Amino acid sequence: MQGMMLFYAAHPFWVWLVVAAIFLAIEISTGTGWLLWPAASAGAVALVVLAAPLGPPVEVGVFALLTIVSTFLARRYLRPAAEKGGDLNDPVLRLVGRDGEVLGAFEQGRGRVFVDGKEWAAVTEDGAAPAVGQKVLVVAVDGAVLTVR
Repeated sequence: MQGMMLFYAAHPFWVWLVVAAIFLAIEISTGTGWLLWPAASAGAVALVVLAAPLGPPVEVGVFALLTIVSTFLARRYLRPAAEKGGDLNDPVLRLVGRDGEVLGAFEQGRGRVFVDGKEWAAVTEDGAAPAVGQKVLVVAVDGAVLTVR
């Protein structure tokens, strides 16, 4: 234990960096989202300690304050993006709410539309047959088939 205290006294930057790496490793393995902000806060404290050693009590206080503030702000302002539903990394789901244009005549409620720079297979919500060139709105996505209105 004496050796660890001597190491911390000589190199507090590396200790905080290890704390950040541990939090980040646990966050990556669990994927909860809660330990990302303590990991970032520990990294920030490591940078602060590199610039000006503050002493263990102040460093822990700065870490606690940064963790609380960053977690609160992230939960408050990043939550709306996560609540939209679906996978945030799925680009096809981002098409919902976009406008498109009918490329080919719809037959039995199925046709082709041009949305977001690409041609897509589409079905209509109510089985209607929009005319070629008509504007449509994407209301849902099922695999690679868009539901339009």
